[in-house]
Amino acid sequence: MNEKISLHKLNKNDFPQNWKLLPVGKVLKKTQYGSNESSDAKGNIRIVGMKNIIDGKVKTDNMSYVNLPEKEIQSFKLNKGDLLLNRTNSYDLVGKVGIYDLDLKCVFASYLVRLECKKEIILPDYLNYWLNSYPTQKTLKRIATRAISQANINPTEFKKHCFVAVPPFEEQKKICLQLNNIDQVIDLTERLINLKEVRRAVYLKSLMDMDQRIKGFNDSWNEYKLGELFTERRERNNTDLPLLSITMEKGVIPRHEVERIDISNEDKSKYLRICPGDIGYNTMRMWQGVSGLSTLEGIVSPAYTICTPNNIVDGKFMSYLFKLPRTIHMFYRYSQGLTSDTWNLKYHHFAQIKVSIPDKDEQIEIVKILSLFDQEIKLLNEELELYKIQKQGLKQKLLTGKWRVKVED
Repeated sequence: MNEKISLHKLNKNDFPQNWKLLPVGKVLKKTQYGSNESSDAKGNIRIVGMKNIIDGKVKTDNMSYVNLPEKEIQSFKLNKGDLLLNRTNSYDLVGKVGIYDLDLKCVFASYLVRLECKKEIILPDYLNYWLNSYPTQKTLKRIATRAISQANINPTEFKKHCFVAVPPFEEQKKICLQLNNIDQVIDLTERLINLKEVRRAVYLKSLMDMDQRIKGFNDSWNEYKLGELFTERRERNNTDLPLLSITMEKGVIPRHEVERIDISNEDKSKYLRICPGDIGYNTMRMWQGVSGLSTLEGIVSPAYTICTPNNIVDGKFMSYLFKLPRTIHMFYRYSQGLTSDTWNLKYHHFAQIKVSIPDKDEQIEIVKILSLFDQEIKLLNEELELYKIQKQGLKQKLLTGKWRVKVED
C-alpha cells in the first residue's frame, strides 16, 4: 500500500481476504469526552492531558491534578486498554492517539476522547498501532475542521469516516507481539540515553565544581571576567556565506534544518559572521541557555551575539561551562529588560560575568572526558532513530497484510 493513500479511499481488495475493513465506529464499544475541570495543584486526582500523549502512549511526565467529587472520578477514571484521541489541538498535533496501560488512578481532560474497544473484535493495542500509522493520521487531519489556531475532530465523523483493517483475532495478537517487541527495544534505548545524560550531567557538575579532579592536575582555578576570555565578533557583509541558526539542543546548525524555506526579507548584509570555534548565543534567550559552539562558518541573524575565545580558554570547555545551571543563572541575573519578553544579554553585560576555570591543559582533558559521553549519547540516538524507522516500516507491512505473521491453527 502506498503510504500517501488516505485510508477512507481504500477498499477490501487492499487487504488479505480474511481481513475486514470496518468504520472505526463498528469496533468501538463507546466514546466519551473528558472532564472540563480546571487543573488544581492541590487536586485529589491526576489528570491526563494532551501533553501526556507521546509516541502512542500515555506518559506520566508533568501530569497535572484536578479536584473532582468521587462520582465524577468514577465516570472519568481511565482503565487499562483505553485509547485516548486528542480531538482538539493545533492542526499538526490534532489526532494524536495513546493507549493507557498504567497502574495509576487517573482521569482525562476534555480535549481528549476515550475510545473503548469491543475487545471481542479488536485488540486495543492493535487499534492503537493502526490509528498512529501515517496514513490514518493523514485521514484524521482530513476529518478535522480547522479554525484560526486550532483544529477539531468530531467523534461522530471520526467513527464514520475513519476505517480500520481488522485481521482475525489471533493474527492481531501476533502483529501486536511483533510491534511490542520493537517498542520494548525503543523504550530500553530511550531509558539508556536518559541514564547516560544524567550520568554526564552529574560528572560535568562534579568536574566544574572541582569535587572531582583530573589525575595529575592539582592547581587552583583562576577567576576571570568573560570579557577577559572572549572578544565580540561583529563582522558583517558576508552574504555569500550560508545561513546558520543557534538552537538550545543542537547548537549551531544550518538554517534549513530549522526552517525549510528562508522566508526572511531582511537585508543579509547585516547578518553576523560566525566561524568554527566561536560561541554564539541568542541575545534574548541566553538566560534560558540558548548557546552553542560552532563547527561551521556562516552568517546568523543580528539577534545573536558571537564570541571568539582567546588563547586562555578552550572553546569546547567554555561551551560546557555555559550549560551549567549556575552559569545560566548568572546569564539570567545579568540580562537587562523589564519583562522576560524583553530580557537580553548584550555583550558588554556578558563581559562582566565572572567564572572560575582551570588552566588550558586541564580544560582540554575535561573536554576529552565529556566528549566521550557526548559521542556515546550521539551513537545511541542514531541507533534509536534507526529503530524508529524500522518500526515504521514493520508497521506499514504488518498492518496492511503485505507481510503475514504465522498463526497456528
